[in-house]
Amino acid sequence: MYISRIIKILLLIICGIVFYCLFLPKSYDVLPFEEREGTQYWQLKTGSRIGYTKIESQIQEKKSPIIYLHGGPGGRIKDVEIETLAPLSALGHDLYFYDQIGSGHSDRLKDIKEYTVKRHKEDLEAIVELIGNQKVIIIGQSWGSLLAINFLQDHSDKVEQMIITGPGPILPIDPNLKNVKAPDSLQLKAPKFSNKEGNQKAYTARNKLIMKWAYLFGKKLAKDKEVDDFFTYLNEELSKSTTCDGTGINRYTGGAGYYTHIMTVKSFYEVPNQKEKLKTISTPVLLIKGQCDNQAWGYTKEYLELLPHSKLEVIKNTGHNLFSGNRAQYYQLVKHFLD
Repeated sequence: MYISRIIKILLLIICGIVFYCLFLPKSYDVLPFEEREGTQYWQLKTGSRIGYTKIESQIQEKKSPIIYLHGGPGGRIKDVEIETLAPLSALGHDLYFYDQIGSGHSDRLKDIKEYTVKRHKEDLEAIVELIGNQKVIIIGQSWGSLLAINFLQDHSDKVEQMIITGPGPILPIDPNLKNVKAPDSLQLKAPKFSNKEGNQKAYTARNKLIMKWAYLFGKKLAKDKEVDDFFTYLNEELSKSTTCDGTGINRYTGGAGYYTHIMTVKSFYEVPNQKEKLKTISTPVLLIKGQCDNQAWGYTKEYLELLPHSKLEVIKNTGHNLFSGNRAQYYQLVKHFLD
């Protein structure tokens, strides 16, 4: 009788611990999201309400506008990206920096199943239409490069030039490319830290359950505020792998969107294979890769093989985060390519 009572008490304690770990909301010691002064909004025909910053050129005879696609999925526009690229307006380009749906200043969707590569592409198509120019220039960073290429495959007539930085894999992902060795002449090297270390430190049983629940049922198990704060915390850990030695990165401010991240990644496997189209596209493409970029060389190699008018530049002593590395060289490469 006494032993059975102890067993019952232990079971209650275990159930309480499980309930606490899996179902009670968590808070994270992260910097809050700060609204950017001067933010404007598009209400797109796709249903997305998108926040953006426009840097307008004061040159009378303007050139094609530049659209910047941030990383992620689920990332947001950072001040350093605007500050670094804003001087391009002196060349005659208007610049548009927008937060993709589900992150930053843009709306969060109630139905998280709507966060897909297809939705992001349709938003970009609507934005290009709203801007109204015959052609645009697209700069895509990391995940933004995947989105940029997905757009280019169907709208090469609308893209004057494209710049791919920190190239991620072209969709659908070819897993064999992950192990392709880079030529010794490029002197590429692995960063000191890996994403695996950051994931292991940040993820708990609750976070994993939230992710699996979204994957399996397309539903939110926790509110956007909690999961977005977790994503900010996670990104702080993952950022160590975006530089050569894990240093030189400021703390992340809030604003990244976790549900748009995990559901968009899930949709990677739904993207049709249109890679053969790229071989016929004449759009000039500049690829910029950090020497310590944590993205596999094979992914960059695929761009160079598929795009007939592409070229590669490698920035030494710089990782996946080109804005915390040699920003001056990054800007000069972009400027020279556009000028």
